Amino acid sequence: MVLLNGVLLDYPTDMTEAEATTYAKEEIDLWHKKGKTIDRIHIAIEENEVIIHAFEKSPIRRVRRITGYLSDCSNFNDAKRAELADRVIHI
Repeated sequence: MVLLNGVLLDYPTDMTEAEATTYAKEEIDLWHKKGKTIDRIHIAIEENEVIIHAFEKSPIRRVRRITGYLSDCSNFNDAKRAELADRVIHI
């Protein structure tokens, strides 16, 4: 396994690192053009064909419910942010 531009790259032992890196860079460029980020790439060889599996990096978003509406905190106005800050956590 190799880390390439923050992407974990897994490739078969009968493939050189330079060849795997070339495939990975092409895949990263394709995903970047679509506005997506790759977390990891798995390359396999099946019957003389190169199979590339790419997995998208998916950030976790925190959604809150205030006054009955679900929303991302970045969409809150000042009053909703103050209400969120005043909340008490009960354990």
